[in-house]
Amino acid sequence: MGKLYLVPTPIGNLEDMTFRALRILKEVDLILAEDTRTTGFLLHHFQIETRMTSHHKFNEHQTVAALADRIAQGETMALVSDAGTPAISDPGFLLVRTCVERDLEVECLPGATAFVPALVNSGLPNDRFCFEGFLPQKKGRQTRLKELSEETHTMIFYESPFRLIKTLQQLGEVLGAERKASVSRELTKIYEETVRGTLPELVTHFEAHPPKGEIVLIVAGKES
Repeated sequence: MGKLYLVPTPIGNLEDMTFRALRILKEVDLILAEDTRTTGFLLHHFQIETRMTSHHKFNEHQTVAALADRIAQGETMALVSDAGTPAISDPGFLLVRTCVERDLEVECLPGATAFVPALVNSGLPNDRFCFEGFLPQKKGRQTRLKELSEETHTMIFYESPFRLIKTLQQLGEVLGAERKASVSRELTKIYEETVRGTLPELVTHFEAHPPKGEIVLIVAGKES
């Protein structure tokens, strides 16, 4: 019987690729890539010639059954996202669930993910935390923000640089102007930056210095 591997890839610095991840990508029959162009650059860098096919949020509903059939028939596959650990705010959950339901072997390798270094760098409590990923862009956004106003654990969000200021402003309106937060961007890359302060202070900073790159927002929970 085959097997599905979930293989984390670097979120920026290619030196964060693990020896084990490289071995798996070389040994499997097929690599399922969120974007074959992005993964193609990674494979070329490490001289990996394994076949690839696309597996992303626009086709995963249609392809998971056929992929699970192929794994059941003996193929080994590695699922990768463009960066970080698959299925964390990226495609992967549907395929993993299907394989688990069919009693097919699934193994997730440890490796890069953006929110862990951002959380540790924030200086905010990290013994308990709430991972929110991306907030709803429209429908349900205000409802979710109001629900989070009672959250006592440190909260983790992924955000686009184009929406960061709006999100900081909305969080400030709902959670209060004194709520502390941290914004990490371009983690592991040459222009890596972490900015800390209250929500309004962060708004002021990023209005003066428009953000670029991938962003992780860490927000303190409500004091009990």
